[in-house]
Amino acid sequence: MKTAYPQSHSEIKRVVAEGDLVMLHVHSVLEPGSRGSAVIDIFRVENNKMVEHWDVIQDIPAQSENGNGMF
Repeated sequence: MKTAYPQSHSEIKRVVAEGDLVMLHVHSVLEPGSRGSAVIDIFRVENNKMVEHWDVIQDIPAQSENGNGMF
């Protein structure tokens, strides 16, 4: 990814942990000047190691349908 998008960056907006689950809410931008994507990463942790991972990725639209932002 860093080779294809050397100026990409991600900003963690929220971290939530409960029991054996950890969730990250991330704003990821591959190319400067673009709106980027909203990312949710969910990890299940066992014995201090990540044993499962799920994610959801959605491009940030130019305009929100309901007036709420993604962050």
